[in-house]
Amino acid sequence: MQISLREEILLEAFRRLPPDAANELSALAQRLATLTPGTRIDWSDSWSDADLREYTAASLRRFEDEEQEEPR
Repeated sequence: MQISLREEILLEAFRRLPPDAANELSALAQRLATLTPGTRIDWSDSWSDADLREYTAASLRRFEDEEQEEPR
């Protein structure tokens, strides 16, 4: 079976986790999969440039908000 680049990145991130965290993440993924059986992840790269800019901006805002909330 051939996997996509995004699937490969996900697997590499998963493999870097400590064993306990990997087990917890695996169990969570299995529980989520039971909520919508037969649903597959669309790994396509169909996001527009505008979608990517919007997502990036929202991510940065959330990161900055979280950083400001942390006690120093």
